[in-house]
Amino acid sequence: MAAGKGSSKKGATDTVAWNFKLLAQHELSGFGGMGEGMSIQLAKDGRRILWLAHESAPKNFTAVDVSDPNKPKIVVQTDLPHSHMRSNSLETCGNLMAVAYQCRNVGQQPAGFELFDISVPEKPKSIAFVDRSGPHSRGVHQLWFCDGEYVHMASGAADFQATHPLDDQCYQIFDVKNPSKPVEAGRWWMPGTRVGDSAPPPARHQKPLYDMGFRAHNTNVYPRRPDRCYLGYIDGGMFILDIADKARPKPICRWDNSPPYHGFTHTILPLFERGLLVVTDESVVDRADDWPKLVWILDGRDEKNPVPIATCPMPSLDQFRTRGGRFGAHNIHENVPLPTAWQSDEIIIGTFFNGGLRAYDISNPYQPKEVAAFVPPAPPLSPAKSIQLNDVFVDERAVVYTVDRHAGGLYILEMDF
Repeated sequence: MAAGKGSSKKGATDTVAWNFKLLAQHELSGFGGMGEGMSIQLAKDGRRILWLAHESAPKNFTAVDVSDPNKPKIVVQTDLPHSHMRSNSLETCGNLMAVAYQCRNVGQQPAGFELFDISVPEKPKSIAFVDRSGPHSRGVHQLWFCDGEYVHMASGAADFQATHPLDDQCYQIFDVKNPSKPVEAGRWWMPGTRVGDSAPPPARHQKPLYDMGFRAHNTNVYPRRPDRCYLGYIDGGMFILDIADKARPKPICRWDNSPPYHGFTHTILPLFERGLLVVTDESVVDRADDWPKLVWILDGRDEKNPVPIATCPMPSLDQFRTRGGRFGAHNIHENVPLPTAWQSDEIIIGTFFNGGLRAYDISNPYQPKEVAAFVPPAPPLSPAKSIQLNDVFVDERAVVYTVDRHAGGLYILEMDF
């Protein structure tokens, strides 16, 4: 049965499982509201540990033993010190983990990022905390850490005052080669978004569009091109930055779809061998009132002039918008350059909130085809009254992990395509 075709007749509480097989679900001891941080560690005793960031307090992060994907087991679950903060993002590299901390309001603490020694998964040990709080800062929303040397992140800072309160997080780079003493190596922001810039502030989105801010989101950097950052900038679209000199990042190009679209550019995934860029927008408004939020395919052969050539087909708006919560694109598997991550330049796997998890074959980039879908029923305690799949990670065994934003916790799947 092809999702979006035969599955369009399914009811809101029915499970769609087309070319994905559910191996296990774990509600994580009743704290199943998960963020967008997922990373696999191979522990020294041979166990495979999945580290997960929580969407909001009271929990900080959870580690799950997924050595047997059919029988996941919690290894450790930690608490945040305050209810006004969240640790939405994390990454591991070997036995080192970086965790982002963002507060609800500017000026609150603790806000920043923390490095942990996770060589003993049951006992994560703090190595350093980097304070990014300040009178105009909420801290760190997202971070990227895969080379053991640099943390790339979307963050505020004590000395960064935005021209508009929605523009409060810029791209920042921290050198963590000495993990006990992280040092800022560089930063970049969209011109006009900082008080004192010579450029004028960017024009705000006007109704019926939503103004979500000109600030950094995903900050992907790959060893294949360590001199490039593929930067999502929410209502600013996407940027490719030259970071050969990390103290002075320079924009190479900008691509923006808003207006006429609603914006909130989230993730840029470069497919180097094919000269393609996969770009996602995040759905952030219930009932799909910011529709459409899409997965875009761009021709990136000329990095100074990326050109959109296709979007991945979406399920029916009428089918999903009334199910509860958000519906539209969000995270994709990002080909994280680690030995524990699956790599593909032809299959894109992404989360769509109440639209579930979906896989696309982009071997013909001009005609992406949906090849699998998984839409579980609403978790019993979900305030959205629907599934809200938030993030996805695929390990090198091709085991798929996805998480619910509110209550469902962790779902572990295998691909049948």
